[in-house]
Formats: sequence, structure tokens, C-alpha cells
Amino acid sequence: MSTEPLRSRRNHWMNQIAIHATTIPDAPALRYLGKTTSWGELHWRVERLSDALDRRGVKAGDRVMILMLNNIEYLESVFAINTLGAIAVPVNFRLTPPEIAFLVADSGAAVIITDAVLAPLATAVSAQSPDLRTHIVVGAPTGDGVLGYEDLIAETGEPHEPRDIAEDTAALIMYTSGTTGNPKGAVLTHLNMSSQALTCIRAMRYSSDDIAFCASPLFHIAGLGSIASCFVLGALTVIHPLKAFDAAEVLDAWESERATSVFLVPAQWQVVCADPTVAQRDLRLRVISWGAAPASDTVLQAMAQTFPNALNVAVFGQTEMSPITCVLDGEDAIRKLGSVGKPIPTIATRVVDDEMNDVAQGEIGEIVYRGPTLMREYWNNPRATADAFAGGWFHSGDLVRLDEEGFVYVVDRKKDMI
Repeated sequence: MSTEPLRSRRNHWMNQIAIHATTIPDAPALRYLGKTTSWGELHWRVERLSDALDRRGVKAGDRVMILMLNNIEYLESVFAINTLGAIAVPVNFRLTPPEIAFLVADSGAAVIITDAVLAPLATAVSAQSPDLRTHIVVGAPTGDGVLGYEDLIAETGEPHEPRDIAEDTAALIMYTSGTTGNPKGAVLTHLNMSSQALTCIRAMRYSSDDIAFCASPLFHIAGLGSIASCFVLGALTVIHPLKAFDAAEVLDAWESERATSVFLVPAQWQVVCADPTVAQRDLRLRVISWGAAPASDTVLQAMAQTFPNALNVAVFGQTEMSPITCVLDGEDAIRKLGSVGKPIPTIATRVVDDEMNDVAQGEIGEIVYRGPTLMREYWNNPRATADAFAGGWFHSGDLVRLDEEGFVYVVDRKKDMI
């Protein structure tokens, strides 16, 4: 096992895993459906997978696509890819084969990692993507050129040459939903993700004793972004399987896992708060957070009544910002109903007109950003990048107004297309 990440003094999640593997090797890092991976085991498995990828030609800057449901192997894959200086490309499994094949071609991915459930979808994508040279599957029979994930972990051979991965190296290409045309790949660096981790630590008051419950899809920045702080702190992340939302099942998991921090969308919180058993549960929730959609005063009041001792935090942002840009504390949620909160202190914001002039307080303009969580560029799309960074600020596309206290209210999107 290489110790180079400990010596390189870089600030990214592979180094943090290596540090925890040395200082708290037996402490739990990840848990999924009762299976626990310690920090020591996580580091060992990531190194072995990166060795296997290296032997198959994955080099710094290469793109590796991940098409999986939520599981521990998803995160192992991201970290193993990044260990080589390569770029992970998480993909929405709800897309059709032609849509995913477009992302393969756009990103230039030559390797795809999938699981047993999505293996047929990956096979259909491979049939349309001749440049996909390596197909790796978790938990399914192999053959016909398909490699087994655990076979790669167990493989013997030369380890990869240790690589010093700078913080400005691309870690992820996160494709946007494509509301203004074809999906665009936001290139997020290791600095972006480390900065996002610090944002969460500050907003949620996280500590190493917290147990984060991840129910968001890991192909979405809400998933990877929300757990980045756990890798800084050495805290446990409990990964919840992706399926139809069931409040009783989620409450069971929170209770058995002793979860302290949870993010859900408002519709999910509404169902949880209405569950007849919630009051009798032995829950340890310290932070309840929400976002991705507005919350009504009815939902907010139900959350406050159901979890009176929890810190209630709303987060707002977008993929290109890793993603959080604004935070609304629960104490302001009713008083500032409809607001997405105040901009986080680590980024600079302006509200501007079409000529990049600041608008007056209370007037509507586009909110623009600078800061360490801002993406590097749109992958393979210099025109979109130039448009997004016109005037030296990132144009969010969100039309907002600021009130007299600096709270942000989103009014509309500047441009949208169905």
C-alpha cells in the first residue's frame, strides 16, 4: 500500500482517507445495508482498484464513467479513479441508452463501472459506444469482455506509481440536466470539493461524531457534495439504497443507524413528519436539512414540531457551485418564507442586470458568483464556458432579488427550455 498520499500534503479526499486509515483504521467510514467498511479497509480497497485500473491503461486526465445505484462500491470507484489523477463521470441511471451514449462520447470515457441491476443498461450503452474499451460490473456474472469488480480488487500485479494530485486537478464531471439544450459537464476540482466540505461543516456544525445519512443519488452533486465533509472529519456515512421513498423504512434506518444528520426534499419531510410512529422513535437527529424545492410554512412548522431540538437548515445552489451557494437557518425559515437564505461567506455574489451593473436592493437581477467552490469549466464546451463566465463572474441563470437583510429570493430562471 502506498504511503505517498500522506507525504504529498495535498488537500483532497484520497489524502483524507489515507490519513484516517493511519490514525483511526478500525473506525467505520461507510455503511450500506448493514455492511460496514472501515477507514483502513476503504483505503486498501481504493488502492487495489486504482492498481487494477492503472494496469488497464487509465492515466491522469482520463475519464471513467460510473453507472450505479447507491452503494459503497460507488464511492470506492470515485476515489480509485481520482487516485490516478483521472476524472470520475457519475451518470444518471434514469437516462436512456442513447442519452448516456451521448455523455460517453462527450466526455471521452473509455471505461464504465456498473452494477448488477444496471448491467443491461450499460451493455446497451456499450453497443452504441465503440470507444468504451473496458466494462466493469459489481456483483454480477462476468464474461464476454466484462470484468468483475471484486476480481479486480483481488488481482495481483504491479501497483500503480504514486501520483501527487494537485488541488486544481479535475475530480468530477457532473452533467447538468440540460434545461437549455444538451447536458453540459461541469468540471469540479478537488479544491471545489474540499471547499464544499468546509461549507457543510460550517452550515451544519458537523463534527467527527456525526453520522451522516445519505439518501440522495450519488450521481447527483447533492449526494457527493453532502458527504464530502465526512471525509475531512473522519465521520461515518450511512448510504441508503435508492428506491421508492418509504417513511417508515427511512425512520427505521435513522433509528438503527443512530443517524445525526439527514438531507431530504420538502415532500419527503412532509411524509416523515406525518408518520404515526415518528414521535415514539428513539432518534438522534441533530441536523435536518432540505432543499431542491420550496417548503411551505405547513411543512416547516411540522418539521419544527416533530424535531424541536434539531438544527433546521435549508440549502440552495447548483451543480456548477459544488453545489451550495445559500443557506437558510430554521430560525429564519418562517420569517423569511420563500427565501433560499443568505449567500455563504466563502463565495462572492452580485445581483446584476444584462450589462453587469449591480441592481438596487429589492430589484430583480441575475445572481453571479465567484469563489473556491466554482467549477473550472464546462467539459469540451468552450463556448458555454465563455458565456457562463462573461464579465469574470459565473452566471447562475437565476433571477433573484435581495431584501433589506441580504436574504435571497429566487424569482425565475433567466433562460429555460423544456
